[in-house]
Amino acid sequence: MNATPGPSRPSFRRAVYLCLGLLMLGLGVVGAILPLMPTTIFLILAAWFFSRSSPRLEAYLMNSRFGGSLRDWRENGAISRKSKSLALMGMSAGYAIFLVISKPSVPPAIIAGALILACAAYVASRPGSASRNEPDESDG
Repeated sequence: MNATPGPSRPSFRRAVYLCLGLLMLGLGVVGAILPLMPTTIFLILAAWFFSRSSPRLEAYLMNSRFGGSLRDWRENGAISRKSKSLALMGMSAGYAIFLVISKPSVPPAIIAGALILACAAYVASRPGSASRNEPDESDG
C-alpha cells in the first residue's frame, strides 16, 4: 500500500514559520495599542519568521513605519534611546502592577523581579541606534 505523501518538510516548515510570523505580527499590533505590552520584540520575531517563510511579508514589515527599528536591530543589535526608555518604564510599571494586583509571596516576587531585571539589563546594554530620519515606533 502506498501512502499519500504529506507536505514536504520545507513547505511544512515554511507554513509553521508563516503562522508564527502572523501571530507575532498580531501581538505586535496589539502591543502598539496597549500601553504596557511590548511592540518591537514581537515585530523582530515576526520579521525573523517572515524571512524564513515569506519574503513579501518580510519586505512589507521592513518597509513599514517600524522598519528603521527592525533594521537597526538586525544590522547592529541596536535599540534607540527612546525605545530603551519606554521599554524600561514599561517593565517597571508592569512589575509594580504585578506586585499590587497579585500580591505575591516573597519568592515569586523575587523571581519575577530578577527576571525583569535581567531583561532590563539586556535592553540597557544594547547599543543605541544609528541616527536616522525615520520616526521611532512610538511616534504618532
